[in-house]
Amino acid sequence: MGPLEGIRIVEIAGLGPAPFCGMLLADMGAEVIRVDRVGAVRAGKNDASADVLGRGKQSIAVDLKDPDGVAAVLTLAKAADVFIEGFRPGVAERLGIGPDDCHVLNPRLVYGRMTGWGQTGPLAHAAGHDLNYVALSGMLHAIGRADQPPVPPLNLVGDYGGGGMLLALGITSALLEVHRTGKGMVLDAAMTEGSSLLGAFFHGYMAEGRWTTTRGANLLDTGAPFYDVYETADAKYVSVGPIEPHFYAELVALAGLDSPDAPAQYNVAEWPASKQRFAEIFAQKSRDEWCDILEGTDACFAPVLDLVEAPMHPHNVDRKSFIEIDGVVQPAPAPRFSNRPHHTPAAPVPAGANTDEVLANAGIPADAIASLRDRGVVA
Repeated sequence: MGPLEGIRIVEIAGLGPAPFCGMLLADMGAEVIRVDRVGAVRAGKNDASADVLGRGKQSIAVDLKDPDGVAAVLTLAKAADVFIEGFRPGVAERLGIGPDDCHVLNPRLVYGRMTGWGQTGPLAHAAGHDLNYVALSGMLHAIGRADQPPVPPLNLVGDYGGGGMLLALGITSALLEVHRTGKGMVLDAAMTEGSSLLGAFFHGYMAEGRWTTTRGANLLDTGAPFYDVYETADAKYVSVGPIEPHFYAELVALAGLDSPDAPAQYNVAEWPASKQRFAEIFAQKSRDEWCDILEGTDACFAPVLDLVEAPMHPHNVDRKSFIEIDGVVQPAPAPRFSNRPHHTPAAPVPAGANTDEVLANAGIPADAIASLRDRGVVA
């Protein structure tokens, strides 16, 4: 169902970026086998429908502290194209499923490692979360309004953009090299570095003198009145972003913001007064009224929708940008390919749902699987 059809991936279960990476690759047609803990099966949670990051994957449950469990995972790695883990540095090696353990059995394997700080460096073994990695990258400081603390951008910049998505890019790139050379490799994907990379554009702006470290005073950080969100009469919000002068002129005209003494768009000294004027104008009408006036024009406008509203917007409905799987509304796979149909991934499955099937397909005899299950090594 996708361009990665025929690629087999073993993903060690975790949180956030590594599962997101696996979901992206499964959306592209890869066969993804998630290795869950046996304890997840014993917990008895059978409804996995809300586990959106688990869609399109199979699941086996294995005790990685048991040598026979480790041997089962290595058997999977031997026949895989990709292996993904998100442990702290050294943990996979201690378990016996590190890169060297896997490459002895499968020299072509792409081994993807997802961490916050990276495999080396003074912070490599310290605990952390998305917010910490984005803070160290310099990006958190830039996000927020003037005279206010930095605003955490959910966990989109570290976990998902700088983490899982860049790991997925690295894996697909590595698969191309393996196709050319026949030699596998190890990927060291650090969320701190991925977050920094997402900010490459702003480093260029800094070098040109077009960006300052003063938060909320720049073109794209709510400093400019024409690149911001405004509250409407019904306590909702709209976004405007006409950076180009001809788009700005359209917003000014359609919103009734033009006047003989209107300040020039890029007269920074006038930005605070212009922002106040924008706020007053947008507060005079409801969000829907502004949509009637501005949506679909070149004013660079869109309503600010919440997670319930977004799937129902006519544009998203027309493009089928959201799908429903087992009653759970979620984003559809992206991007789209001209030679592939727009598809709905398989529903997520509970931990261990495919244990027997996956192990049998890996060549492990039925009696051996039964023995592993009886001893609690798999579930």
